[in-house]
Amino acid sequence: MTYNEELMQWTADVEKYHLPRWDDLPDIDLYMDQVITLIENYLMIFNPTHDKKIITSSMVNNYVKLKVIPKPVKKKYTKKHLAYLIAISILKQVITIPEVRDGIVYQASVSGSREAYNLFCCEQEYALKAVASRIGETELLPLMKDDTDEKTMLVRNATLAVATKIATEKLVASLSVVNSQESQNK
Repeated sequence: MTYNEELMQWTADVEKYHLPRWDDLPDIDLYMDQVITLIENYLMIFNPTHDKKIITSSMVNNYVKLKVIPKPVKKKYTKKHLAYLIAISILKQVITIPEVRDGIVYQASVSGSREAYNLFCCEQEYALKAVASRIGETELLPLMKDDTDEKTMLVRNATLAVATKIATEKLVASLSVVNSQESQNK
């Protein structure tokens, strides 16, 4: 696959990508290994080079110790845990864990956990599409929507930072593949 083909495939994947909303998350409580597998599958697009784990059991245990997420009940994790872990796994790529915690607490206080999580999902999808529109052959989307206000500024800036980082990683990885192929052809 050429550099351009790989980037076009990635932008097409971004166009189709959908983060699970609150009501899409499982209604049953899950054990740690189930949580890890589910989140890794949900967030595959945030690992464009597929060379790292997005979440591990050690990470989850640390988030509990740091009081970023509530303790599991009888070693089982709820829908609320999943929502927190999805947001944390994405946002930790660009801001510190204490900043993630503060942002989650702020956004939940503004609109409640369910609505804050759903807003985060919508904004992250939009940010990915807006950044990808600068790479692909789709209609150019504004990086920041015109209706940004106090309630959405934090989440929009954070999701845009994540999208930019992911796109940059994809660009660099694609260039590395092309350079490697060119070296082999010589």
